[in-house]
Amino acid sequence: MSEYTAPVADMMFALRHIADIEGICSMEAFEDMDASDLETILTEAGRFVTEVIAPTNRTGDLQGSVRNEDGSVSTPEGFSMAYRSYQQAGWGAAPFSAEWGGGNQPWVIGSAVSEMLTSANMSFSLCPMLTQGAIHLLAAHGTESQQARWLPKLISGEWAGTMNLTESQAGSDVGALTTRAEPQPDGTYRLFGQKIFITWGEHDLTDNIVHLVLARTPDAAPGTRGISCFIAPKYLVNPDGSLGERNDISCVSIEHKLGIHASPTCVLQYGENGGAIAEIVGEEQQGMAYMFTMMNYARLAVGLEGVAIGESAWQQASAFANERRQGRRQGQRQGQEQGRFKADSKASEDGSTASLGTTQAPIVEHPDVKRMLLTMKAVTEAMRCLVYYNGAAIDRAVHSPDAEEASESQELVDLLTPLSKSWCTDWGNDLASLNIQVHGGMGYIEETGAAQLYRDIRIAAIYEGTNGIQALDLVGRKLQMRDGQVVSDLLTSISEVESDLTSGDLASSDLSALWPPIADALEATRRATLWLAAQPKDAALAGAAPYLRMLATLVAAWLMARSAVIARGELAEVLSAGNSAAGNSAAGNSAEWLRAKMLTAEFFCTQILPQATALEAAVTGGDKVLEAVTLV
Repeated sequence: MSEYTAPVADMMFALRHIADIEGICSMEAFEDMDASDLETILTEAGRFVTEVIAPTNRTGDLQGSVRNEDGSVSTPEGFSMAYRSYQQAGWGAAPFSAEWGGGNQPWVIGSAVSEMLTSANMSFSLCPMLTQGAIHLLAAHGTESQQARWLPKLISGEWAGTMNLTESQAGSDVGALTTRAEPQPDGTYRLFGQKIFITWGEHDLTDNIVHLVLARTPDAAPGTRGISCFIAPKYLVNPDGSLGERNDISCVSIEHKLGIHASPTCVLQYGENGGAIAEIVGEEQQGMAYMFTMMNYARLAVGLEGVAIGESAWQQASAFANERRQGRRQGQRQGQEQGRFKADSKASEDGSTASLGTTQAPIVEHPDVKRMLLTMKAVTEAMRCLVYYNGAAIDRAVHSPDAEEASESQELVDLLTPLSKSWCTDWGNDLASLNIQVHGGMGYIEETGAAQLYRDIRIAAIYEGTNGIQALDLVGRKLQMRDGQVVSDLLTSISEVESDLTSGDLASSDLSALWPPIADALEATRRATLWLAAQPKDAALAGAAPYLRMLATLVAAWLMARSAVIARGELAEVLSAGNSAAGNSAAGNSAEWLRAKMLTAEFFCTQILPQATALEAAVTGGDKVLEAVTLV
């Protein structure tokens, strides 16, 4: 099993050239953040996750979290110590307001650190991910007193947070939930009901767990319109901030899952002994709107899981393919006979009988293995570009002093979030599968670690609204934003990359081959977008999933093409200076590394992107077949 190494150079490149981190750090909100310190921050974060978090990954998978007879949950060996180190180092606090003890860093930088954490141990990463979601909800919708009570401990990581939506009869249909909230004379509420699939709903990593719970007040409207949001802590908090008595919340069981074994997925019972004491967030029957604040950040974080597991899968597969020897490459026999004859043909003294021409090549030299590895590398880079671009739009939407830029950035966030969540988690599954394929039979053996990645990432396409639901949201809501102008503006921006690809320093590298497949996919996406806008609802929704994949692939190809243009420019500087390295990152900007950036972009645009063009038929032709088929 290969060790994870944080890809700091790739992260830095995406942050600088796709997210424009220098521009974000120049905003007043981040005046204490110096972009020149970023590489140091990421390098230290990479060292931390490699040395502290990654060693818990295999142990966590083998041991899992365990529910004890008293309803408490024990996490695997090493988790408590690793979490304490994480919390004390302040990594979880970095992207939050200094007002409540945060590090006041841009959200997109926090995303890069979260990527590392997830690559090192996805089960572990889910605890701080849910806590961060709770912080976002309370920061946006909590009262001043609620923020003062809950945010400092959540941001510091001393307490953890959860999201309580799902019930046995109310999965994706959240409006069917029945947990009830009964108002009390003192202004609090008592909660009664059961929630399932609560990630990190009970554990031993923190002193307290702050549950954000959706429930119904008496006489509430049916469906999602009647849902309210409540804060229900594991332990009640005294006026002086100390912990009080245990709340009426119990862990009934934890699920036995396909993967992420160390992450306790809990069934929580509220109100077995008089009702769980809770306080309402905001107004009654506005809970679903509030929860979407948490869910939208969580959706991007889940999309990041696809990037993170894709990176880990690529690192595992690459290391194995360079070590594993099997078969011979076509055309190498002469070289073997001339250069390796003696070593290959000499019978050893212990009786072995290696014969002429049996030198085996590392499997990385075989074309189909190269294809799989390059697919993994190129798609992982493309996913990272998409998620970081999306994260940077969040920072601009929240913090830009220019109202127009903030508004346009928020529209971009709304459009890109379902793409990031769905496309990246779908590919995360595919890349984990390719990792097993590269390993061959060894990939099917647990000790290599390839199978764990495959099992762990499978949940991501289901989390936070299944990928099908994300597609329905994209086509049913997001394409209509500003009467379709938001997606139209994005497609126009994509078209502008043509001049960059077909001009510039062609002596350094000719990128013109990237434009024809982008142009084809762009026109196909425009036609599909217009077709969807003109269809009845059912016909449009029937093509939603292939359309999401089509649009996301095109956007990713555009960002990869932009990366290639930047890499070409930096390569020209390196070559003109006659140096092997240049730029701010000696590890990242060697001539060889920059050429590899251009090659992955070329591979993505010429080998992956044509799939998007072919999806036009699936977008526009599926509804009639779906209507005609009866599945019993």
